[in-house]
This record gives sequence, C-alpha cells and structure tokens, in this order.
Amino acid sequence: MAILVFAGPASADDTLCRTEGPVFAAQGALNALASKLSGHKPIQILAIGSSSTEGIGASAPQLSYPAQLENDLTGLWNEKVTVINAGRGGETAVQTIDRLQAALTTSKFDLVIWQVGTNDAVNGVDEGRFREILERGISAAKTAGVDMILLDQQYFPTIKDPARYETFVKTVSTVGSERKVSVFSRYALMKQWNDHSASDLRGMLSADGFHMGDRGYDCLASLIAQELQTMAADSIAGAEPLSKTVASARRR
Repeated sequence: MAILVFAGPASADDTLCRTEGPVFAAQGALNALASKLSGHKPIQILAIGSSSTEGIGASAPQLSYPAQLENDLTGLWNEKVTVINAGRGGETAVQTIDRLQAALTTSKFDLVIWQVGTNDAVNGVDEGRFREILERGISAAKTAGVDMILLDQQYFPTIKDPARYETFVKTVSTVGSERKVSVFSRYALMKQWNDHSASDLRGMLSADGFHMGDRGYDCLASLIAQELQTMAADSIAGAEPLSKTVASARRR
C-alpha cells in the first residue's frame, strides 16, 4: 500500500483545544478507512448518537461536530469525505441500537462514530443493560466489517450523581478496551477544560450550560480529525496501535 501524505493540522484554534492529559485510546486499526484512502476513493462516515451528534447547542446545522468533522477531514486528506449525521436528541443507547444496526445492513460505511451514554447515565438506565447494548453495537459493526470509534459521555458541572455517572463513563472505556474499539473521551476532555478554568468550559458550552456550543463542537471535530489522521496513517503503514493511549492535542 502506498503511504499517503496528509495535509497539515485541522483548523480549530489551538488555545480552544487545550488538553493536559490523555483523552483518546487508539485500539486496533482503521483498516477499512485506510483501504479507501490508499485507493483515493470517497470516504463515508456515519456519526450516530443523541443530541450532541444532532448538533443541539450549535447555532447552525453546519456547525455541528459531524459537519465540522467532514470539513476537517476533507482538508486533511484532500479526498471526498461525507459524514452522515444520524444524531437524534434524547436517545438512550437502547433507542439508538436499532437505527445503528439498520444503517449497517442497508449502507456501506468506512467508519462509525457512536456517541453514546450520556442519556443512559442521567435517565436511570441499568448499567448492565447499557453494557449489553454497547456490546451489541460493536458486534454489529464488526460483523459488517466497519471500523468503529466510541465517543463517550460529556462532562458538565451539574452532574447530580457523579459516582454513578462515572461508572457509565468507565463502562465505555472498559468495553472499548476489551473489544479493541478506540474511544474518544469527551468526558476527560471537558473535565480538563473545567479543571483548568471553569470559564474555559463555559466558553465551550451553549447557553443551556449542558450541550456544547459552536466552539466546543469545533474543537471536538478538530481533535477527532487529528486522531483519525494518525490512526489512518498508522494503518496504511501497517502499524496497528493496539491499546495505545495518546493525548489528543499532544499537549500543545
């Protein structure tokens, strides 16, 4: 396979995307995506989940994270990239799973980014049931031969039961590690912003103080794009970064 030369970094303001610790666990390889890039073929990505995928909090649909990710990846790879936004506000994993399985059987995607778990954690979903649904979705993607990345729960300052909430965050991390599915931790990213300065986090949120706003979605898309760029290059070169945890912004 030819090794592609990728363009420069995504465009989000570095000061907005500051991280001080690991927020991405690269596990396995993006073989389907790498194959398409090597052949200079169009890339199709499914972004599925709830309101953070739909783009609630963004001032316009083109400022949701999937739309901005499409722009970032098109610039990075100089290839046609389409990111389908299949976000539906308010859904729990049990509601999303049927849509995910249907999408995997009716369309051919090169990557699925599954944003999952916030509504489950805050709405009293059983932890065991949540894990079961995660396993089911991962199995569906593997059966379809589609690469997957899990995008875990958001952090917000008014979490009512932090211990329960963090149990759900840990479940995403644990299942990802066990099944060799990469995990991008919004929880870690947003908590780092808050730990650095409460005003940093507020600047990333919309007026509701819960969902990301335009700046937050811009940063999220940029960091995901950087990690996909790195993983795709590693996969094309034949290097499989198993259980390699890296800091998304490389401590800029």
